[in-house]
Amino acid sequence: MYDKDRSMTDCGIWLVRPESEALALALQEQLGGVLYRPWLDTATTQKQQFAAAYRQHTQWIMIAASGIAVRFLEGLAQDKHSDPAIVVLDEAGRFAVSLLAGHEGGANRLAYRVANAIGAVPVITTATEALKPLIVGIGCRKGVTAEQIATAVKQALDGRQLNEVREIATIDLKANEPGLVEFCELHDLPLRILASATVAARPWVTKASDWVQQNVGLPGVCEPCALIAGSRGKLIVPKIALDGVAVAIVEDTLM
Repeated sequence: MYDKDRSMTDCGIWLVRPESEALALALQEQLGGVLYRPWLDTATTQKQQFAAAYRQHTQWIMIAASGIAVRFLEGLAQDKHSDPAIVVLDEAGRFAVSLLAGHEGGANRLAYRVANAIGAVPVITTATEALKPLIVGIGCRKGVTAEQIATAVKQALDGRQLNEVREIATIDLKANEPGLVEFCELHDLPLRILASATVAARPWVTKASDWVQQNVGLPGVCEPCALIAGSRGKLIVPKIALDGVAVAIVEDTLM
């Protein structure tokens, strides 16, 4: 059963249990999409209902255990170029897992969108993205351009390439900063948003910034964001500041 008024939207949100409805509504408010409440139809099983709806959307968010999602998908997946993107979100809203059609179908990007919307951790396992070793933390002043960000990132990379970057990380206050969003889109880089409270709880900085403390309420942004996003990595480029943009780089030490 779903909201027919929104049946033409591109993303389906499948709730396995009514207990996850509040989480699903929060997602729908942020991302849009069609809510499916399969327990309202007692004539057929949820697996049968999902199979019937599977091709109605190019993207799916399933709020369920991964085992349930795998069972529902049995026999449905055909080709990575045509299968819908599937992201599985646990009912506690902790992890957004790119399960099917990750790279080609867009599930990896959808996982980031879901994670950013509710403060979850995106889980990406495709080799194309997962094998990239660098996490770039960025803080910036309001109104900086994509070109300013690109110049600062290039300086921080110091000869290494953007295709080694797994993700860009920043705080929620900068989630919709036009220049940052444009930079990520231009270079096909996922943007991971961290809650300011999360960063405040782990304020690792090599040198605190009075300006950031006064204007953001934190001793720094780029270094803690990079270190939180790359939790098993090492800070290889401490904060550099250039023309209103601060950049720090963490390298995954297990790559």
